[in-house]
Amino acid sequence: MKIDLRDNKDFLSGLMFIVTGVVAMVIARDYPFGSALRMGPGYFPSVLGGILVAFGVYVMLMGLRKQEKVMGNWSVRALILLPLSMFVYGFLIEHVGFIGALLALTFVSAAAGREFKLIEVLLVTIGLTVFSVGLFIYGLGLPYPLVKGVWGL
Repeated sequence: MKIDLRDNKDFLSGLMFIVTGVVAMVIARDYPFGSALRMGPGYFPSVLGGILVAFGVYVMLMGLRKQEKVMGNWSVRALILLPLSMFVYGFLIEHVGFIGALLALTFVSAAAGREFKLIEVLLVTIGLTVFSVGLFIYGLGLPYPLVKGVWGL
């Protein structure tokens, strides 16, 4: 029985996790690590990278066992719009604030899918924005302005 790894869904997913984890660990190697009680800037990416590598190995092994094939085709629209949504968010958070950037991120990301329903996207956007403002701004106290610039606030 021949195993074709080029279209093995779980094998490729595991490979993606491993590559992402290794890249995070390589980037973080020059940062001070610290300890669990006094974490340095390299602690979180190194530990998370290690967890991603371990998870990737597990998923790859499951892929070798199950051998499920990749279904469907590549979506060029998603390959363009998803990275674009992250760049739009990064740009807008400086110019219009957290809420405006999150609204744009949600809409551009949703446009990457085949089924864009305006009412559903609006509901998800409102829910995600309220949850994110509560968690990141008020809960964790991140220093991002809610709104600024364009709206004159």
